[in-house]
Amino acid sequence: MRLSIKSKQMLILFLAVFLTFTSSQATEESHVKASPEEASMSDQIDEIVSDERLDGALAGVSVRSADNGEVIYEHDGDVRLKPASNMKLLTGAAALETLGEDYTFTTEVFADGNIKGKKLHGDLYIKGEGDPTLMQEDFEAFAQSVKENGIQEIKGDLVADDTWYDDIRLSEDISWNDETNYTASQISALTVSPNEDYDAGTVIVDAYPAETEGDPAEVQVTPENDYVEIVNKTVTTASSQSRDISIEREHGTNQIIVEGEIPLEGSRSRSWVAVSEPTGLALNLFHKALAEEEIKVKGEERAGEKTPEAADSLASKESMPLKELFIPFMKLSNNGHAEVLIKEMGKVVHGEGSWDKGLEAVEEFLEGNDVNADEMRLRDGSGMSHVNMVPANEISQLLYQVQDKEWFSAYLNSLPVAGVSDRFVGGTLRNRMGNTAAEDNVQAKTGSLTGVNSLSGYVTTKDGEKLIFTILLNNYLGAAQSIGDEVAVALAEYESGE
Repeated sequence: MRLSIKSKQMLILFLAVFLTFTSSQATEESHVKASPEEASMSDQIDEIVSDERLDGALAGVSVRSADNGEVIYEHDGDVRLKPASNMKLLTGAAALETLGEDYTFTTEVFADGNIKGKKLHGDLYIKGEGDPTLMQEDFEAFAQSVKENGIQEIKGDLVADDTWYDDIRLSEDISWNDETNYTASQISALTVSPNEDYDAGTVIVDAYPAETEGDPAEVQVTPENDYVEIVNKTVTTASSQSRDISIEREHGTNQIIVEGEIPLEGSRSRSWVAVSEPTGLALNLFHKALAEEEIKVKGEERAGEKTPEAADSLASKESMPLKELFIPFMKLSNNGHAEVLIKEMGKVVHGEGSWDKGLEAVEEFLEGNDVNADEMRLRDGSGMSHVNMVPANEISQLLYQVQDKEWFSAYLNSLPVAGVSDRFVGGTLRNRMGNTAAEDNVQAKTGSLTGVNSLSGYVTTKDGEKLIFTILLNNYLGAAQSIGDEVAVALAEYESGE
């Protein structure tokens, strides 16, 4: 049978449609049924980042070989996105290179005047150079050293020298309602931390139920000081009631309002609160420590004045080295540490302890290590700014480049480890990716802001290949943390089949 030309055309069209349909169906069926071992890495990650939670959002993903730096997967890897606390990867690497892993911060006490008998005829200075690990006991040790120098009375003033850095306390993009939160504590060259998490510039406020219903809660402040004022508006309620306590610093003051209800025999309510002008808190603690040693200060407290060059050193303290500080810094994602490191780099490299000069030092480090800083906008060291912009490919490039550095082991050791419960090992990943191939495998820096989630670090695949990955999720509504975890787990489970 011979077909007409028109019939032949219709037959060809039918066959084309049929083949296209069956091919599409086969592809869809293969995509749905493919196991992680059978699907390519690209297919797996593509499927994860197509999650409906990212509808209308942005996902920058970059995966590299840790051996040769080759990009083996990317999804919008060159798009500039907010990194949140993944910014600390840049700050930390620059600090280790610029300052060195054994770098320490110094705090000193000076006498400016003559010691006659047991009296200092002049002023006593305490000079800070950025140490974020100073605690109440350090000020007590300084006071003991003053006493050991034979001083029982200071005829002049007690002066805090915080001039090592500039007097700008907050990076430019901190919003007003973040200012009292410990995550946005003010940065001073002379500061104090309430405990060994070293959240410098903050106090811990605890509210405990009273013994009698109707009485105000018992409120405690660590460290004890006269610098902040507690306004207690709480009430202890029946044990059957629920706890509802708020602890907030009144904006622009050091008045901390504690209010609400706490049930009898209920658990405490605790909050870290950033203080205004942390230099003043450090000075207050030093004054109290001197009083406990029965050393009288006849003059006043002053702050922000430079120590005279002719002053005599009475006491000095070196902080832990940077490689040790990096554990609380990176594991717990301490924003204050990041900003101190920025100012310290500015001071050491450019002679000015400011954000501008510190960020300039970071950019110089990046450019010197084949990371394109021209593709970024850097506004702080911690990632708190919503104006920071960094492409995923540049973060993964940094993580590749730093592997040959002498300080890399300190850097890697500071990263949180997935699923490990110890706070100073698992850090911010201690409750994530447990009972998966990523547990005790993925070492990565987390990051989180409103509408932003990030995760960057190192992972070993099922067949032993070490990979570097960066995941930046921006502009989503709801929650998206698990999406980054899914990508990391998929990489840990991946088997090339070669």
